[in-house]
Amino acid sequence: MNPLYLTEGDVTATLTIRDALTLVEDAARALAENRAQNRPRQRAYTSSSVIQVLAAAYGGRMGHKTYTVAPKGRGARFWYTLFDESGEMLAIMEADALGQIRTGAASGVATRFLAREDASTLGIIGTGWQARSQLEACFHVRNFSRIRVYGRDEKRRTDFCDLMREKVSAKIEPVPTAREAVADADVICTMTNSSTPVFEGAWLREGTHVNAAGSNRANAQEIDIQTVTRAAVVAIEDIAQAKVESGDLRAANETAHWSWDHATRLSDIIAGHALGRTAEDQITLFESLGIGLWDIAAASHVFDACVIEGRGEQLPIPS
Repeated sequence: MNPLYLTEGDVTATLTIRDALTLVEDAARALAENRAQNRPRQRAYTSSSVIQVLAAAYGGRMGHKTYTVAPKGRGARFWYTLFDESGEMLAIMEADALGQIRTGAASGVATRFLAREDASTLGIIGTGWQARSQLEACFHVRNFSRIRVYGRDEKRRTDFCDLMREKVSAKIEPVPTAREAVADADVICTMTNSSTPVFEGAWLREGTHVNAAGSNRANAQEIDIQTVTRAAVVAIEDIAQAKVESGDLRAANETAHWSWDHATRLSDIIAGHALGRTAEDQITLFESLGIGLWDIAAASHVFDACVIEGRGEQLPIPS
């Protein structure tokens, strides 16, 4: 069979948040057990644009997500290329929704393993498209009865809450300040494009879990240094990648009493090779940057489902 071209519609028809939660957890366990390989994000630049590549190998397959960010309002465009173990191309798929779903799932899995079992209030900072999967994934792993949402634009946060009420059964309410979203929360997700911290670590109450998922730039901080230094557990996806592009952790390492020795791979926590939360009053942090392993796990699932369902267009590329 020639390689398949799969669209965003094919992806969303075959990949749910619940699927992705299982896929990310299984892939993380495989990474900890040396059954998968991940490579940190690579970037190359022109005078005005950037191309970014995330590669991984898992489950007898290899692949990479490639995305470009260009000026003049064209935004980012995402593709995934999947290969089998013999090097034959299996598929090229549009990968914007794939990235959104797997990013939310990573926060959901971190919440499953690091948040308190009795967590009942979720705080969301950010009201964009990516924030939707953060909320939905976390809702699937804890019994949240209340979700509080903050974004700078009042209409956008109201619209976001209206939309998410159709997806989850918890009480969802917009709040006018970040502090109101954070102060009473048991779990917090940040998903913004901010270059400066969106809340103060001093606002966190004991026992809170934080998913910081909005930034993968060395020169940006979405959470402040106090959030990092208050965390008893700082979980990351890939240490080499974090050292290059986590502005949150780099700032803490450079200016405070925090070192990279305090970071733990999320995959090792999931596999039982490292400790996660050990006390109810601990603050825990998942610094989410996004890795290629999550992409290949999701892309493989989509490809297999599309083959079964007869989806996709065959490309004129010989196998």
